[in-house]
Parts: sequence; structure tokens; C-alpha cells
Amino acid sequence: MNTESNKLKFKELLAIGIGAMIGGGIFSVMGLAVSITGNATPIAFALGGVLALVAGYSYIKLALAFRDDGASFTYLEKAFPNKPFIASITGWTVILGYIGTMALYAFTFGAYGSELLGHTESAILRQLLSVGIILFFMIINLYGAKSSGKTEDIIVYTKVMLLGLLAIAGFRGVQASELTPLMDRGVLSVFMAAALIFVAFEGFQLITNTICETAEPARNIPRSIYGSIAIVTVIYVLLSFIAVGSLPESQLIAAEEYALAVAAEPVLGNGGRILVSIAALLATASAINATMLGASRMMAQMASQQEMPKAFSFRNREAVPWMAVVTMAVLTIVLTYFGGLELIAAFSSMTFLLVSLGVSLANLKLQKQTQSRPWLVVTGATLLAVTIITLIIYLISHAPSQLLWIGCLFLFAICSELIFKKNT
Repeated sequence: MNTESNKLKFKELLAIGIGAMIGGGIFSVMGLAVSITGNATPIAFALGGVLALVAGYSYIKLALAFRDDGASFTYLEKAFPNKPFIASITGWTVILGYIGTMALYAFTFGAYGSELLGHTESAILRQLLSVGIILFFMIINLYGAKSSGKTEDIIVYTKVMLLGLLAIAGFRGVQASELTPLMDRGVLSVFMAAALIFVAFEGFQLITNTICETAEPARNIPRSIYGSIAIVTVIYVLLSFIAVGSLPESQLIAAEEYALAVAAEPVLGNGGRILVSIAALLATASAINATMLGASRMMAQMASQQEMPKAFSFRNREAVPWMAVVTMAVLTIVLTYFGGLELIAAFSSMTFLLVSLGVSLANLKLQKQTQSRPWLVVTGATLLAVTIITLIIYLISHAPSQLLWIGCLFLFAICSELIFKKNT
């Protein structure tokens, strides 16, 4: 039983949101953003922050109205009680999204690990490091080892401190000539980049998962969600401003998979490059562990409610849902090994954009219970829908095969749910 003294307060919730969002995404998507929108990359990150804020509004309203740790699954269930298929598909989609983010973190771990070892051209080393870190945390999770809260806090504070140091010190190396022309790739490219890098803002939703353990939720949930998104957006905008202002675009694109480490070198020297790479390894490793831990429990919970195969609820002697852990690890390895950075980022961003849109539509349907302002919900849903369409247009014109793969993954989730429901 939680007493008021040991419940989560504003500072803890803020740390959860910031730690989850800066979990590895920024280390991998900076180069992608530059390759798409060039000098307007800071604007793309600012737009991504706006999208996160409008999505966060519906999460906040629904979390306060329906105080349940089930988050998006619960919200869709409440909004469409006569259509349980919608909530079920949302649950499956969220799990796929978590697999995508773990693949992104693992890919980034391998890329920065290779960079740190001086073998950036070795795809085999990157793949070995990526697969190795997934297997490592699969074993850790199967044995039921719990990450120390203090260790997790140290990792969060370390990466924020290093990124903050880079952001502050980086202004010395910014050259006005590198920042012009601002819209060198056109206005549409900014929206395309914002859509592709939305995965870097994934994580604020985890705050709503803790509402049952939160002190003064009506006050602290909104403050922590809006606050964490605002802080992370400022960090992202500053870092991208320094990156594009300090280095030629061609150099950042050439180091697409580890662009932030390269951006640190002109400012902090080779030592800064090494420190940023270490921060990336810490951040991605921590994010893989936390995501595997939380998502496997979500799979087990859905299985216990007959929303997923019963096998995912099977637990070993340490009470770990071992089948869920192993399944997530295997699927993550497959996506990491065969998928490129852009495919993994696009899939992850598309997944959480769709889920955020679903949550916004649920809030629109439940606006009386949530006491939401309809125009704000409609504006948010419209922006999310336009962003999804923009991402689809980008993939059609630049990477149609990736769009096909993403479609196949979503089709797999839908078919799996249909087959499962038919046989239960």
C-alpha cells in the first residue's frame, strides 16, 4: 500500500519523462534529420516538441479521468467498450512500437560502440554489438535482476549533464555561414523530418503509467508531462542548432548513425567525442533494459486478460514472464539485424504517432468525462493525422520498400490478433 510519503512527486515524475525521452533517440536521429531538412533541423525538433505537447494533452486528460496504469490500452477500452478489437489492436501496436524502439536503441548502441572502438565502417561489429546488448539484457531480465534506482538516476543525470554541457559549450563553434540558407530543403522537408524523428519524444507517456503511485496527480501529472517535453525539446533544439552550425552538412550526413559524437568534437575535442559516445552507450543500454522490463510485463498482463496468447503470461521461478521476454528479444534482434536506421526510426515513429492519434480520438469521444476542450483535442488529432500522412508521403517518395515493410509489420499485428481471437 502506497502512503503519501512514498508516492511519486513532481521531481520524480519529471525525471521519468526526461529519462525516457532522452533514452537513445536523439543519439540516432540527429543525422537522419539533417539528411532530410538540412539547416532547418532545429525547427524540425521544435515541431516534434509541439506534436508531443498536443498529444500529451489527451494523455493527461484521460489519465486523470481514468486513473489506471493501463494507459493507452485502458483509454481505448473506455472509449470503445462495444469494440474491444480497437483496444486489443492498440495493445498489440504498442508492443510492436516498444520492439521498434528497442531495435533503435540497440542499433544506436552498436553504431556508437563501433565509433568508440574506431571501426565505424564495420557493419559486422555494429551488428554484433547490437545483438549482444539485446541478449545481455534478455539474460538479465530472465534472472529477474532489477536495475538499481540509484544507478538509473545516475545514468539519466549523466547523459543530461553531458548533453547540457555540449549544448552550452557548443555555441563557441557555431558559424553563421553554416546555418544559411535556413530552408535549404524547403518547408515540407521540416514536416517530414519532424514525422521521422517523433520517436525521440516517445517516453512521456510512461508518466501516465504511474498515476496510481503519484501524489497529487491532478497537479503533478500535467506539470511533469508538459515540463519534461519542454525541457527535452529545448535540449534537442540547442543540440541540433550546434550540430548544423558547427559542422558541414556533408560531414553530419556521412556520420548519420553517430552524428552527435561527431558534432561534439569541434567543441569539446576528441575527449568530448568519447564522452558523448559513452553517454550514448549508457543511455541506450539503460533504455533497452527498462523497455524490455516494462513491455514484457505489459505483454504478460494482456495475456492474463486473454488479449494475447496465454504463453506470454508464463513465469519462471523468479516470477519473470520469460516467454514474453524471449519473444521480445528475438523480434528485436530480427528488426535490428535486418533493418536499417531509417526503417527502424520510421517504424517506431509511425507506431507511436498512430497510438497518439488513437488516444486523441478516444479523448474526443470521452470529452465530457475528461472535461477536455474539444478544439484543442481536434487540433491535436489533426496535427497528428497530418504528420502521419506526411511520413507516408516521405516514405512513398524516398523509401517505398520501407513503407511496404512497415505495412507488413502492422498487418502482422492485426492478423495475429484476429487469429488469436478466433481460436479463443
